Order: sequence, then C-alpha cells, then structure tokens
Amino acid sequence: MDGPVSTVDTLPASVTAVLGEGYRAVDVPVRGGALHVGVWEPDDAGPDTPTALLIHGITASHISWAGVAAALPGVRLVAPDLRGRGRSRDLPGPYGMPTHADDVAAALDHLGTGPVTVVGHSMGGFVSLVLADRHPDQVANLLLVDGGMPLLAPPGVAPEAVAAAVLGPAADRLRMTFPSQAAYREFWREHPALGPGWGDLTTAYVDYDLTGTEPELRPATRPAALEEDIRELVDGASVQQALEHLRHPVSWFLAPRGLMDEVPPLYPDAARELWTGRYPQIELVALEDVNHYTVILEDRGVQQLLPHLREALG
Repeated sequence: MDGPVSTVDTLPASVTAVLGEGYRAVDVPVRGGALHVGVWEPDDAGPDTPTALLIHGITASHISWAGVAAALPGVRLVAPDLRGRGRSRDLPGPYGMPTHADDVAAALDHLGTGPVTVVGHSMGGFVSLVLADRHPDQVANLLLVDGGMPLLAPPGVAPEAVAAAVLGPAADRLRMTFPSQAAYREFWREHPALGPGWGDLTTAYVDYDLTGTEPELRPATRPAALEEDIRELVDGASVQQALEHLRHPVSWFLAPRGLMDEVPPLYPDAARELWTGRYPQIELVALEDVNHYTVILEDRGVQQLLPHLREALG
C-alpha cells in the first residue's frame, strides 16, 4: 500500500525549503476525487494580481515550478499536480489531454481567477493547448516550454513508436522500486540531464516524487497515466484540433538539448521548420545552454524565460 498523501506540513524538509513564502496547497474537487494544486501568491493578492497557470510534464509534479515562483514575487502562480501524478496520483483514469485540461480548468474556477497566462512544460504544453481550445475564456496567452507541438518520428522509428522511443527511460523508472530516499536521489544523480547541475530544487523535485514506504518506495506517476497520455504527444486528436483552432497568442520555447542532455533535442530543426511553417502565428524562441529539464529546474533556464513571462503577465 502507498503511504498517505502529504500535506504541506508533512512534506519532506527538502521540499518545504524551496517552496518559499506565500505558498499554500489546495485540493480542488474533480472527477473521482481531489486535484492537488500548489499556489504561490503575495499576501496582498486580489482580483487584479497577475496570475499564471503552470502545467508540468508527463512524469513531473508542481514542485518543478518552484524556481519560477521564487523569481516572480508579486505574481499569483497556480500549479497543479496532474491526474495520476504527484499528490493527484490517486485520481482515476481515464487520463488524456481533454481530462487534464478540464481538471486544470476546474482549478482555475475553484480559485476564482480570470483569464490567465498559461505556461506548459513538456506534456504540460499539450495540456495548455487543449485547455485553450476547450476553455478559451480562461486563457489569455500560452507559453509552451519545450513541448506542445506533436513529436516527429526519428529516422527508422514508426509513428506509433515515437513516444515510447523518446520517453522509454521514464517509463522504465516508473516500474522500479527504491529502498530509500537516498537511493532514489542517487539514481537521479546519475541522470545526464539533471546530475551535473544538481541543486536544492533538484533534490526537492526528486524527494517529492516518492510514494510508498521503505524499502518499497516508487515514483509517484502511475504507469497507466503515462501509457494513456504518451501517444497523444504524437498524434492526439484533441491536440490537432487545438492547433487548428488557435485563438490566443502562443510562444514556443525550445531547448537546444533533449531529455538525456543530447543533441539533437526533443524538437530538431525539421520539427521547428514544420510547425512554425504550418502555424506562422506561433512565436519561436530558441533558448541557450539548457536541456529539456534544466529549462525550468535550473536558474539559467528560468532567467531566459522570465522576460517573456513578465511580458505575458503585463
């Protein structure tokens, strides 16, 4: 059996250390239970406080946004754990981009926010696009961070195998167990994309991801959630529909290195040319010296995103 869902008071010390002032956790009623949502906001927050919705990647959690939150005082940031991940892991399927979009829309309704800037990292970019299509009145603009646009098949890889080829190591990790928190940290320290720049936020991100009790700890993301969601990153009907009906300003931020710190990145030149050619209204922003993870988990990535976030928030 998995351990109890953590409240703010029972989070690991490494996690609370990076959350900072103005953080609170909210449980939002959705289909099948409660969506766990982290909220950062100033003490004097009101209806006019600039607000952004931050949507994490396919095996991540809202803790991945703590560095962005620290860099944006005076802004309200709403960051859910998506269904099947983090402290929302016990929400039942079906999953999929429309479900995630409706879940995060429910969080915005619950918090009473107006149209917001939506920032989606990795799979969160796909959720962001579908949110904007299904709930257009809740969205002001979209910032897609190394995600959102359909993945292209590498040479020799069939379309139906693209997502598994790209995210295979993530899927393998979800089926592993770890005897201790230290063992899970060590596993991630060997990761070529995260290990070299390891810091306090990386530690918190990894520690929050664990569920269960020693010596049977496991990553929080449910394998079934990944398996159901992963194909939509290639040719999901809801994503295609959202792209064909774009009605909000969209910026697409691309890292020069991929999930394993490799080149070519998640979106090689062919993908950039295809999608910007097909959707010329999308603004392409090429980032420097970051990979798919460090674009939001390390300061050099956050600092490149900040000017665009501030501009989008007005």
